[in-house]
Amino acid sequence: MTDTPPTPAALAADLVDLLDVEEIDTDLYRGRRSAGGVGRVFGGQVIAQALQAAQRSTDGAGESDGKIAHSLHAYFMRAGSEDHPIIYRVVRDFEGRSFATRRVIAMQRGQPILNMAASFQLPEDGYHHQDRMPDVPPPESLRTEAELRAADSAHVEERFRKQLTRPRPIEIRPVYPRKWFSPTPADPVQHSWFRVVAPVGDDPAVHRAIVAYASDMALLGTCMLPHGVNWTTPGFQSASLDHSLWLHEPVRADEWMLYATDSPWAGHARGMNRGSIFTADGRLVATVAQEGLIRMRKPRA
Repeated sequence: MTDTPPTPAALAADLVDLLDVEEIDTDLYRGRRSAGGVGRVFGGQVIAQALQAAQRSTDGAGESDGKIAHSLHAYFMRAGSEDHPIIYRVVRDFEGRSFATRRVIAMQRGQPILNMAASFQLPEDGYHHQDRMPDVPPPESLRTEAELRAADSAHVEERFRKQLTRPRPIEIRPVYPRKWFSPTPADPVQHSWFRVVAPVGDDPAVHRAIVAYASDMALLGTCMLPHGVNWTTPGFQSASLDHSLWLHEPVRADEWMLYATDSPWAGHARGMNRGSIFTADGRLVATVAQEGLIRMRKPRA
């Protein structure tokens, strides 16, 4: 007898619930564990929960007449564990007429795993320009990453197969499908369409948090492309070191967006990655930057 896979609506609802941090005291929040999570916590989850905690501390953060998150800068210090919830402490550094800043410390079992600074702005009009969206095929013409993973799963050890093929709340359709196994060197560029698999309501704070969550997907892998390595390569080690996100425009995470990433540099066991997130009609809604650890472990003597 096989388990019935969750519906898209259930996957989307679970993601919203995962990012809905619980207030346990003034400026103190608890983020729950991911259902079925194993090992290390996904970095995008920690970033998104930290953003939600910061948004909760800003009056009207989810309303049109309040200050709205426009940027965050996070440093990963330790890997989070799926065995425990995460506690988020918010520090209200500044509250001005137009801008507000918050610091968030994410902790697990008494140790900080992430520090994040976030800035909020009262919406106002101003000059406007933006980069042009890359010319890529529409998402409807591309195979989903779930389909590609399922095709590759035949070549995977049983212990990895369940993790590789499990249903996910974010649907991804890569323009250039990745080689999950036996990767070969390629240009450090990736374009992928993504969206939540089902509608998630109209709270703009939730949509911003989901974009923050998804912004950690497919990003670090970009700087690995020229070197023909990824997380399946024996002896290879990777981890996010820092993550910055700028939120330019209102966005709906349950509608198609294009994530265009590139890597301008790698060296000294670190790789630099950049990303631009566009709506299907070409609006640039977010910009991302991340540096990560990429190294081959030295054999033990």
